[in-house]
Amino acid sequence: MSQYLPIVVMAILASIFAAGSFIASGIFAPKRPTAAKSAPYECGIVPRRGPAQRFPVRFYLVAMIFIIFDIEIVFLYPWAVAFHQLSTFGFVEVLVFAVAVFSSFVYLVGNGALDWGPKKRLQPLVEDETESISSELVA
Repeated sequence: MSQYLPIVVMAILASIFAAGSFIASGIFAPKRPTAAKSAPYECGIVPRRGPAQRFPVRFYLVAMIFIIFDIEIVFLYPWAVAFHQLSTFGFVEVLVFAVAVFSSFVYLVGNGALDWGPKKRLQPLVEDETESISSELVA
């Protein structure tokens, strides 16, 4: 038990420091709230409208893409280390895993996870523009 004593002492000291920090900030913090202090800080830009109530679904889809590729990298490191010992079985397993990850990526892209901003509109054909110009000249 004596070998765990330094860990227990460190945990107790960390808890005391955390609790003391909260208590000290509650006691010594200034108590004069203003509208400027309560407003969200936007890098020095005054916000023109309030924050949105809901995040768009695309935000969560991008987060899912990040998590999927993060998990893939975490699983590929041990596979790369033990690649020679796993031989064909390991290669087939990582191919199955890569297909599963790629199919989830295709699903997310198909649902518009990477389509940000307004929809792009097609430009009118040149023939349409010449017709509108000629009709304006006649009128």
